[in-house]
Amino acid sequence: VGDAFIGAACISYYGPFTGNYREELVDMWLQMCKDKEIPVSDSPALRSTLSNAVEVREWNIWGLPTDNVSIDNGILVTRGRRWPLMIDPQGQANKWVKNMEAKNGPRVTKLSDPNFIRTLENSIRIGNPVLLEDIGETLDPALEPILQKQIFKQGNRLLMRIGDSDVDYDPGFKLYLTTKLPNPHYLPEVCIKVTIINFTVTMKGLEDQLLGDLVRKERPDLEETKDRLVINISSDKKQLKDLEDKILKLLKESEGNILDDELLINTLNNSKLTSSVIQGRVKEAEETELEINNNRELYRVVPIRGSTLYFVVADLALIDPMYQYSLSYFSMLFNKCIDLAPPSEHLDTRLETLINFITEFVYRNVCRGLFEEHKMIFSFLICSSVGRSLAALKLAKQLKMKKEGKEEVEEEADPRRGRIGGKEISVTEWNYLLRGPKPQVAGTQWPGSDRDRPHFASKEKWYNIRGLAADVDSMKDVTENILLSPSSWEEYFFAEDPYERIPFPFDDRLTNFQSLLLVKAIHEEKLVGCMYRYVGKSLGPQFTENPPFNLEEIYTDTSRQTPIIFILSTGADPTGMLQRFGEKMGRVPGERLHIISLGQGQGPIAENTISKAMRTGDWVCLQNCHLASSWMVTLEKLVESLQADSEVHDEFRLWLTSMPTSKFPVPVLQNGIKVTNEPPKGVRANLLRSYTQMSEDFLTSCNKAMEWRKLVFACAFFHAILQERRKFGPIGWNIRYDFSGSDLECSLQTLKMFLDEPGEIPWPALVYVTGQINYGGRVTDDLDRRCLMSILKQYYTPAVVLSNDYAFSMSGTYRAPSDGSHQSYMDAIKALPLYEDPEVFGMHQNANITFQLQETKKVVDTVLSIQPRLATTGGAKTPDVIVGEVAHEILDGLPEHLQRAKASTTTFALGYGGQMNSLGVVIGQELDRFNRLLTMMSSSLTELGRALRGLVVMSGDLEVMYDRLLNNQVPGLWTKVAYPSLKPLASWVLDFQRRMEFVKNWIETGAPKCYWLPGLFFPQGFLTGALQCHARKYQIAIDSLDFGFRILEKEDPKDLKSSDTVEDGILVNGLFLDGARWDSKLAVLSEAQPGEMFSTLPIIHFIPKANYTPPAEQYQCPLYKTSVRAGVLSTTGQSTNYVLSISLPLHIMGPSAAPDFWVLQGVAALCALD
Repeated sequence: VGDAFIGAACISYYGPFTGNYREELVDMWLQMCKDKEIPVSDSPALRSTLSNAVEVREWNIWGLPTDNVSIDNGILVTRGRRWPLMIDPQGQANKWVKNMEAKNGPRVTKLSDPNFIRTLENSIRIGNPVLLEDIGETLDPALEPILQKQIFKQGNRLLMRIGDSDVDYDPGFKLYLTTKLPNPHYLPEVCIKVTIINFTVTMKGLEDQLLGDLVRKERPDLEETKDRLVINISSDKKQLKDLEDKILKLLKESEGNILDDELLINTLNNSKLTSSVIQGRVKEAEETELEINNNRELYRVVPIRGSTLYFVVADLALIDPMYQYSLSYFSMLFNKCIDLAPPSEHLDTRLETLINFITEFVYRNVCRGLFEEHKMIFSFLICSSVGRSLAALKLAKQLKMKKEGKEEVEEEADPRRGRIGGKEISVTEWNYLLRGPKPQVAGTQWPGSDRDRPHFASKEKWYNIRGLAADVDSMKDVTENILLSPSSWEEYFFAEDPYERIPFPFDDRLTNFQSLLLVKAIHEEKLVGCMYRYVGKSLGPQFTENPPFNLEEIYTDTSRQTPIIFILSTGADPTGMLQRFGEKMGRVPGERLHIISLGQGQGPIAENTISKAMRTGDWVCLQNCHLASSWMVTLEKLVESLQADSEVHDEFRLWLTSMPTSKFPVPVLQNGIKVTNEPPKGVRANLLRSYTQMSEDFLTSCNKAMEWRKLVFACAFFHAILQERRKFGPIGWNIRYDFSGSDLECSLQTLKMFLDEPGEIPWPALVYVTGQINYGGRVTDDLDRRCLMSILKQYYTPAVVLSNDYAFSMSGTYRAPSDGSHQSYMDAIKALPLYEDPEVFGMHQNANITFQLQETKKVVDTVLSIQPRLATTGGAKTPDVIVGEVAHEILDGLPEHLQRAKASTTTFALGYGGQMNSLGVVIGQELDRFNRLLTMMSSSLTELGRALRGLVVMSGDLEVMYDRLLNNQVPGLWTKVAYPSLKPLASWVLDFQRRMEFVKNWIETGAPKCYWLPGLFFPQGFLTGALQCHARKYQIAIDSLDFGFRILEKEDPKDLKSSDTVEDGILVNGLFLDGARWDSKLAVLSEAQPGEMFSTLPIIHFIPKANYTPPAEQYQCPLYKTSVRAGVLSTTGQSTNYVLSISLPLHIMGPSAAPDFWVLQGVAALCALD
């Protein structure tokens, strides 16, 4: 009875859940049955209650995966009373249903098909099964009577009303619905009409599937024996059932004394003998099956690796929509590896060979379809996922043993783990790498203290180290060790190669991954380089090298059914390469290689060309698919027809090119071979690309030939510098501009036009047109235009023409070559360094650190973005508990609302002319802004706390806030009403409290001597208020006022004396310099020290001056709110992130005496650090 009850409950309820949740549900129901004393098996299973082994075997032959979850899903599909709606992102259910119903003539359609209602009516009438694919999150109302099975009888006819017509209903009709959405949200009214079944492949499920594939190839004898056993056991059980039925029938029909019924007695005797024989066979067969399963388990380490790799590959789609790989494609790769891997008679050797071969084969095949920036992320994800899967297996085993009441036994390292070396990566270690130290919650004690901080460790690094010691067990004594051995650790803090220079005793104690955590805490800018070292040490050097791009090798993997997709990036065009390859393969462009650039009206032409080429074996290349998003549906159908049409010519190939776009059809991407084509990076590669497109005739086509050739090189070099400068982020350009080849082409045409004119070269006109119009037309930020013009001055100058040895960089590495032929210029370019130093851009060496930090942040953020919600280990806090603690801690630390009633008499006092003091208006506006932010923080934290306790529904906004708090990030609800800030959550909260304290003191005690400008929401408004105060005081028009600047010697406002109070203007503190430092002895701007990214500016006196012109010999240093620098362009033409420019004195002599020197270095002042 209990088994039947649990089986019915399973069919009704557990379809949408994953395997683990289903097990928990069954365990809960089982316990309830036992508590209620309902007879029930010790381990009831849906497959034993509602299916038989022969039927399951048939399902497996038809394509149903062999794991338990999939078999349960098969039972739900075939036994449920409601029509099944299958969540099937990998297409496994689709394949199985089509094969299972093949003999019944299934009709396959979609809701988008205009004839789908007619298809349904015909199928209902004649009893054909219907497979309705690609269901969304809502269902068509026309399906209502079918889903509700609204059948009625009219005479002897069964009818169903669909729309406005009655349709004869054949009982043989079946309806299957599938969706490719990985995590759909169906409303309750949909859920009650269908049986929702989750066919999404799980790690364990895929493991079992791959294990079946592997054993079938490696040990076909085991699979054959198992199949034979299934049939024999099923046959024997059927025979027993027939005997039981016959005895019951004879007993029922027997009359008189049973002992006189000879037939019954003989049947009972035969039954007894047969039963004992069969029972023996069944027992023997079950023992054999157990032995077979044990032998199969020896191979499990390989599918564990395969399953891990698949989920890494599947997650790539979250990084870029073009990175789509189907499960069938991955299974094909896996099976291909089994065939290609070197054989061995020793099982352990064979397994290790398979593991390593599969890992490398998958890496190489997937890597060719990834952009350069994502290849390293992919190899790192493979390496770390293997380590994390080992830790997950170990944890699962520990929990199982704990549940069974067994003691944990220390095991020897499994030799079949492949090249990962058996080193697990714990959840806490992984979380630290991605999220950094957790916010320090009140009541928790971290190792070490701020007072113990050694002189060589910055506050930020010491905080990271203490957080590392608190979070990761293997690092708990790191702070103590630093204080005991400061000399060796000081050397490590300044080491060039921190991954290899870890101090004793951690050099022997830490795993490869744990060494990365130390780098993350102390040398974050070097983390990406160390990730390469980690991957190389753990998996092998081949995982740190990008596989060579070879079109011939790719072609061998293609077929008539497989499109080849070039994923493009700016400046890349694979057409020329394809044309050369086509000629080599006998496909001459224009004759047997048809190239069509998609756009308006090109769809029908492309369709017609493909149809012809499918019969003749020609090649077709469709360019720029991203520009024809409306035609992509047609393209999807064409590619589907390639799979189904057996008459397609074997030599037909379809080539596609597209920029990354979410509009590209996913099935085409999954079935195709993806190849990325990127232009090489760097100044040398950029120059080579420009000169490759020129010819000798082009370089001799101008009247002033020598000047023309030299200035062509200067212009190409200038173009390369503009493009490559983007890699430095905000210190390169405030806004990342897409300077393209057309800009260079246009500038060269302009140059030729000026040079062809008789007389001298008009340098001012040439500089203006090239800088302000040709390139400047793209530039929207005034300060970026200033930078562009400063760069151009170095290249468009008479010295380039007059000198044969003009240097473009201070070191002299980059020079203008002597005049010569096209080949001589090419040779000069090839002699340049492969990787340029920052000095060629006019930047400080620290710019490389900035670049490395940006790369680190980009990589870590990308990996974090594809991670599921923070996991926990046994006994650790759950995400809900962690978020609850953080929210409670922040809520408790929130200050009171600011109140005008508590204001000092001077704060809002009337100023000159009886008008309110302008700074009083400013602080009043700041008060309102801070109170609005405080209200939002308080209400959202309170609401989140209630949602975590289940008192209110967790809304979408609260869900996002939950994830942000979990990842130590500031919630979007707050940033919408907050000041610009790039700080992580913990630092942001401390900064907020400090700002509130500053504004509160100003309100309650009056205006301070020195203003903390970064503490305000809107510093621009504050500075305007200060100018207005001065204008009213002296009756001067505010339009004529600007600030002059005087840099004081003191940095801390506490050091100011009463005599330091200023009569006019304001004193401002709290500003930072990005990319330079202030020399307090000489009172001038100086170059930053090596490794010094930011420095503090002393207190600055902002002095209002009428009709003020900034000194030309000083550097006009822009002040930004944050290090991003970019913002929304305001009506002034400036970014909203920009505050004003501060005049800073420079050295009298040397290169740094010129303001352009600092413009090229990207020096700026900041209100706040990250």
